[in-house]
Amino acid sequence: MNAEANEGITREALVERARALAPALRARAEATGAARRLSVETIQDFQDAGFFRILQPARWGGLEMDPATFFAVQIEVAAACPSTAWVLGVVAVHAWQLALFDPQAQEDVWGQDSSTLISSSYMPVGQVERVEGGFKLSGRWGVSSGSDHCRWAFLGAFVPPEPGSKAPDMRTFLVPRADYVLDDTWHVSGLRGTGSNDVVVQGAFVPEHRTHRFKDGFLCESPGNALNSGPLYKIPFGQLFVRSVSTPSIGMALGALEAFREVMRERVSRADGGKGIDDPVGQRVAAEAEATVDAARLVLERNFARMMACARRGEVPSIDDRVKWRFESSAAVGQCVEVVNALFAAGGSRSIFLDSPMQRYFQDIHACRAHYANNPDKPSRNYGKVLFGQRNEDFFI
Repeated sequence: MNAEANEGITREALVERARALAPALRARAEATGAARRLSVETIQDFQDAGFFRILQPARWGGLEMDPATFFAVQIEVAAACPSTAWVLGVVAVHAWQLALFDPQAQEDVWGQDSSTLISSSYMPVGQVERVEGGFKLSGRWGVSSGSDHCRWAFLGAFVPPEPGSKAPDMRTFLVPRADYVLDDTWHVSGLRGTGSNDVVVQGAFVPEHRTHRFKDGFLCESPGNALNSGPLYKIPFGQLFVRSVSTPSIGMALGALEAFREVMRERVSRADGGKGIDDPVGQRVAAEAEATVDAARLVLERNFARMMACARRGEVPSIDDRVKWRFESSAAVGQCVEVVNALFAAGGSRSIFLDSPMQRYFQDIHACRAHYANNPDKPSRNYGKVLFGQRNEDFFI
């Protein structure tokens, strides 16, 4: 896909492509879970549809579109297959982060093939040693979703402070596939198809230009901004990343609601012959589910509209707004978990059978909730402190 081919592509067209792919993704869902990874066919479908390029810079053949467009696509995919949407989210957002790296790093990855994909594990567990020209990196990182399909990896680690400095320096390290191995550890109950295996590195050299400071992402002053100066790349790093792992929950709740409606349309009680569509509990649960999903989508759209408005004005969003948005990202997951729980319970005994779609949504959304970024505890307490006039304590915003 090149710049000419991208001209005229709209949000509506991308969402329609996602809807058109939904039947195939739904049909592959069981095999995806059994294989514990996405199929080559699904990855190619996404490449052909341009989904991995939505947040990629136009200079590298990307669409460079607003985040709300990407998340609208991700929601449609999650409604069909949660594991597939999860991989789409965490892999596609890396094109956005690579745009923040030194231009040479972008050339290293996309210079020969701009469709090259990157996986990640940001947990700061790496051991780092300063060496001439860069760093020596070792460690084991867990939960690198979609890693089988990627030729590079983003890995998190703290860099030893410079002499005289006490400030922590957390960075993302960009490492080529030749410098790490994947350890097949992904044997789980939810999001089984994400292929989120471990990445193992032993003493790899990472040049300085293949690192990105979290501080630079927080300040919206990254090296790549000199080259990629559009408003998309002026959003705080933490705001976009956390939404890539929380937004699938909205699609999961949407998919669970549709599965529930199908069940209720066909259900006839063996006890009294009552129709499922006449069940007052089912009616209430469905109405509340739809309203919750709708509200979660509206908050998502509103927040990114405000972020992009700030970026277009050349402003950095206030800390208070960023704290609020970070909390609302995690809160959306909890709200959608409650939706799926209620639908699962109201669905009756059929929900617990392994061939029930409700089973997959139930397991997958709880796996989504288990991600560190989706735990609302710290974001809610931090937001409460800020509301009470206290100081923000979260710098991943």
